[in-house]
Amino acid sequence: MEPQEIREGYLVKKGTVLNTWRAVWVVLSEDGLEFFKKKTDSSPKGMIPLKGAALISPCQDFNKRMLVFKITTDKKQDHYFQASHLEERELWVKDIKRAITCLQGGKRFARKSTRRSIRLPDTVNLSELYVLMKDQDDGVRELKLEQDNRVFNHCFTGATVVEWLISKEKARNRPEALMLATGLLNEGFLQPAGDQAKEGAESAEQTAFLDQTNALYYFADSGFFCEGYSSDEDVLLKEEFRGNIIKQGCLLKQGHRRKNWKVRKFILRDDPAYMHYYDPTKGDEPLGSIHLRGSVVTAVEFVPDAKKYDIDGNLFEIITSDETHYFLQAATSEERKEWIKAVQTVSKSGK
Repeated sequence: MEPQEIREGYLVKKGTVLNTWRAVWVVLSEDGLEFFKKKTDSSPKGMIPLKGAALISPCQDFNKRMLVFKITTDKKQDHYFQASHLEERELWVKDIKRAITCLQGGKRFARKSTRRSIRLPDTVNLSELYVLMKDQDDGVRELKLEQDNRVFNHCFTGATVVEWLISKEKARNRPEALMLATGLLNEGFLQPAGDQAKEGAESAEQTAFLDQTNALYYFADSGFFCEGYSSDEDVLLKEEFRGNIIKQGCLLKQGHRRKNWKVRKFILRDDPAYMHYYDPTKGDEPLGSIHLRGSVVTAVEFVPDAKKYDIDGNLFEIITSDETHYFLQAATSEERKEWIKAVQTVSKSGK
């Protein structure tokens, strides 16, 4: 019987010989993980067997790289993968862990209904708790806070998190709330913002969440950014990043000059309506931005100047108000529909 395909998509992988990170197309099956240079390739660059493997997430071996997980094979070979956003990493980790467990038990792959944290009691589900904390009406309030001549946008204090957990009866006392908050920090749901919170997260053998009013944190998928007291021009640039994140993930984008296709990480925000794109193998500085106010987005079946072997369908085009054309490829028809719908909504409602 052929192994069942469980999940596929773009991830960034660290080279096993060179220390370079590259975006690859990854296919998870019941017994292994195959990765391809391009989605259209017929044969994989490599295959990672999952029988006897172990998975660590989050993997904090790389200081500036967030959202990394590590697979160690039965033969003690380490493989590092980086997701483009938190929910994506959680979905991959959940399915890979389940595949490893099913292989150990000699069973066919089947998903469990919910993910339970291995660090906390079975009654705690950190993913569900994170959703409650982010609720705009009843969750932890995101504020603009000043510290050490810097302004931290969309953040909150460690003490605020602890008090919220107790007030919502998620914890009976401060030590219990601190344990929950540490779990959220370890799993990458919360991130340290200021120097004090970062020292707490990095200095000890185990990540420490600080129950203090001067320790600053933020939601992993929020509009967080930090700014110093700088020029008006810098402040205007930061305006682009103030909106809520509506959708994010990897797409193929056609270059404007060379017309070649490259994997790019996209983050769609509203109010103001911007779609920033990044090299997923590098840092947090965007390669460019698309101002979506008044733009038109449609599904297309043809792209000018595109080579046939670069096209795998699921194309769509964004035409901005100044008539700049952007051609993008989604991995599936469903993903294309989701992106088109999200961009259409933002282009009408965002500033």
